[in-house]
Amino acid sequence: MAGDYYETLGISREADKEELKRAYRRLARKYHPDVNKEPGAEERFKEVNRAYEVLSEPELRSRYDRYGEQGVSAGAAGAQDFGDFGGFAADIFESFFSGFGGASGTQTSTRKRGPAPGDNLRLDLKLDFRDAIFGGEKEIRIAHLENCNTCDGSGAKPGTRPQTCSTCQGAGQVRRAARTPFGSFTQVSVCPTCNGSGQMIEDKCETCGGRGQRQETKKLKITIPAGVDNGTRLRVTGEGDSGMRNGPPGDLYVYLFVAEDAEFHRDGINLLSELKISYIQAILGSRVEVNTLDDRQDKLQELVIPAGIQPGTVLKLEGKGVPKLGNSVSRGDHLIAISIDIPTKIAPEERELLEKLAKIRGDRTEKNGIEGFIGKMFGS
Repeated sequence: MAGDYYETLGISREADKEELKRAYRRLARKYHPDVNKEPGAEERFKEVNRAYEVLSEPELRSRYDRYGEQGVSAGAAGAQDFGDFGGFAADIFESFFSGFGGASGTQTSTRKRGPAPGDNLRLDLKLDFRDAIFGGEKEIRIAHLENCNTCDGSGAKPGTRPQTCSTCQGAGQVRRAARTPFGSFTQVSVCPTCNGSGQMIEDKCETCGGRGQRQETKKLKITIPAGVDNGTRLRVTGEGDSGMRNGPPGDLYVYLFVAEDAEFHRDGINLLSELKISYIQAILGSRVEVNTLDDRQDKLQELVIPAGIQPGTVLKLEGKGVPKLGNSVSRGDHLIAISIDIPTKIAPEERELLEKLAKIRGDRTEKNGIEGFIGKMFGS
C-alpha cells in the first residue's frame, strides 16, 4: 500500500483514539464493497482497514511513527483479501454491514484474542569476499524480545494470574448498536480497558512490568552457504521477537552484503582476475603461476600462455570459480584477462637483439624505434 497511514484516514499525527475511530467508520462506510461498486473502492477499503489496524494498536502505532511501514510490515498482518481480515476489520465485514438494506444487524458472536505471533526481525551482515565464496559458520549478536522467565510470559506476578476483562468478558472487543441512514448495525471496536487482550493483570510481574517480554541480547551461530552473493537472504526460524501471551516467536532474516576483493571479482558463478605478462612471454608463450581462490586460501596454479597471445585474451581455469549456491561441489570457472607489459626503456643488449629480429622480419625501426616495432607486432 502506498502513502502515509494518517493521510489514508485523513487525520493528523496527533489524532486521539476517538478521532481515529470516527475517521475509520466514515471511510469504511464509504468504500465498503457492499456499498461502493466503483472501480478502486475495494482496494481503498483494504487500505483504510490496514491503516486503522496499525494506528489503533498503541504499540504498532508507536513503531510506525518511528520507523514507518518497515517497522510494522512483519508485526501486523496486512489485509490482503476479505478472507484474511482479522480483528476490527473482520467484525466490520461480518456485522457492521450485516443489516444493510434495512435488516437489523444483531450478530453478537465474539472473537477471543489468543496468543499473538511475534515480529520478524532483520539483520544486515557484511561478509569477507572469501567467506561468501566458500561459506562457513558466523557468530552474530541479536537483540530481540524473549518471554519473561519470571512470569513465563503471562505478565502477572508469580503466584497470580491474569483475570478475564470485566468490560469485554475476554472478547477483546466491545460492541454497540447504532442506527444510521444505511440502517441498524453493530459497531465493533477494541476494548478500551484491556486494549484488546481480553485480560486484565492486577499484580504485574516486577521483572517485565506486566508486558510478559524482556529485551535480551544473545549470540547465535549461523551457517553461510557457499556461493552467497550480495542481497542473499537467510532465514533463522524462531529467532525473531517472542509473541505476546506466549505466542510463537517470529523469524530472523539475515541479509548478506559481500565486501570487494582487491584481486578477484565475481560475475555470477565465475571468478574474474587480470594477469600482466611481458611482451617476450606473449611472443614466445610461457608457463606462469597465478593466484586462485581455493579452500579459503590463495593458491598458485600453473597457467599455460600460448605463443602469440594478444592483449585482452581471456584464459580459463575450469572449476576454479564460485560454487553454485546450495551445491558446493559444482563450481564456475576462473577467467583470467591477459594484459601485456610494453617497456618504455630497454637495455642496450636487448635493443640490439630486437633490432636484429626487426631486420629479419623486414620491419623498419630507424624512425620509430623499438617501441614502434613492438607496437607493430601487437597491432598497436
